[in-house]
Amino acid sequence: MIAVSVKPLFIAIFTLSLFLAGILLSPSTLFSSSLVSPSYSSAGKLDIWSVRRVVEWRPCGWWLQGHLTALPAENNGYIRVDCYGGLNQMRRDFCDGVGIARLLNATLVLPKFEAAAYWNESSGFADVFDVDYFIQHINGFVKVVKELPPDIASKEPFQVDCSKRKGQFDYIESVLPSLLEHRYISITPAMSQRRDRYPKYAKAALCQACYSALHLTRSLEKKASELLEAIPKPFLSLHLRFEPDMVAYSQCEYSGLSSTSMEAIEAARGDRKPWTGELARIWRKRGKCPLTPSETALILQALSVPTNTNIYLAAGDGLMEIEGLTSVYTNVYVKSALLSGEDFTSMHGNTKAALDYYVSINSDSYMATYFGNMDKMVAAMRAYKGLYKTLFLSRRAFAELTFQGLKGKELMQALWTAHKGDFIMGRGSALPDCFCEFKL
Repeated sequence: MIAVSVKPLFIAIFTLSLFLAGILLSPSTLFSSSLVSPSYSSAGKLDIWSVRRVVEWRPCGWWLQGHLTALPAENNGYIRVDCYGGLNQMRRDFCDGVGIARLLNATLVLPKFEAAAYWNESSGFADVFDVDYFIQHINGFVKVVKELPPDIASKEPFQVDCSKRKGQFDYIESVLPSLLEHRYISITPAMSQRRDRYPKYAKAALCQACYSALHLTRSLEKKASELLEAIPKPFLSLHLRFEPDMVAYSQCEYSGLSSTSMEAIEAARGDRKPWTGELARIWRKRGKCPLTPSETALILQALSVPTNTNIYLAAGDGLMEIEGLTSVYTNVYVKSALLSGEDFTSMHGNTKAALDYYVSINSDSYMATYFGNMDKMVAAMRAYKGLYKTLFLSRRAFAELTFQGLKGKELMQALWTAHKGDFIMGRGSALPDCFCEFKL
């Protein structure tokens, strides 16, 4: 009979059990293994969307309850909102204008969308948005007219430009006197306004306009729906910003770009010279420099987004260095290839932006390399629709980690950790004006 010592056998089994438990339960092990092998995520295992969120942003109850305060029988005059820039900037300003009109007890005139050669644009509000739908769904929140009374229509509105005003700007103190005096004014909303001071009925009007009442025209929505249908499912909508003007405006310098890209950036710089030396380092660490397509591809890999993912590129014309993304993620789709050539070439900037917006709010997931007007609108609209696979790639985290000298697995792990925290807490998912935080 052979004697077997139980103690060493027990120790060996116990040690093996701890080792296996560590592999199965350790998040860092799972995450780091997914970073170095794209096949990990393509096998259907953990990716960034599998992380459990603890916070979600949903439309606030006070807004969804409807009309909080009845509209007064008499009003103080008429307001037209003058909107400039790209579609999403104009949409933002118009939403603000709706809230301002309710705040000042004014009747809203259909807005003026300023044509801008820079945006290759000539379409107006009615070319993009369904006017009748808007009036129907904003009814009770603010009064809207298609046409002014004859005695008002015969004169130009008194212009009140609030766009450059900063600090604790108050529309009642600064704009209401002009409205009462002239009865018909046009305004350009302030970029930094204190919406937290709005009464809830004015906030509700803004929220209703932005997320319920603004609807694309039937013809434009039909075209957007056809584009959405043409994209293989499921898919990620990626808003990638790396155009010459974007890079020039950022005042950032990049190494390793093609000569064609460098020439395009220099041509767009004008008087904006790039930061140099320590200032350039500080600027980049503050997250001011746009991510290149290759940096974007690296972060997507760090988040375990499979390289065979279908990606719709929601981007403007002139995107540079796109090979940095498409050399890694090969299933990339753009509207110019999915739409007929005639359709695409006849489109103005607002139309293209509207298509990107529609596709992005209906995509399976959405990521952006910037946090601009489109991204804020898309994220909020996705939250309104209950779509929470939304994430903004962190330029600041990428800059800080690369300045620390992190590379390879360490960099990938650190990028995962930074973005996981943002996704868990729902950072950037929606703006607080119309959405409230819900703990899960």
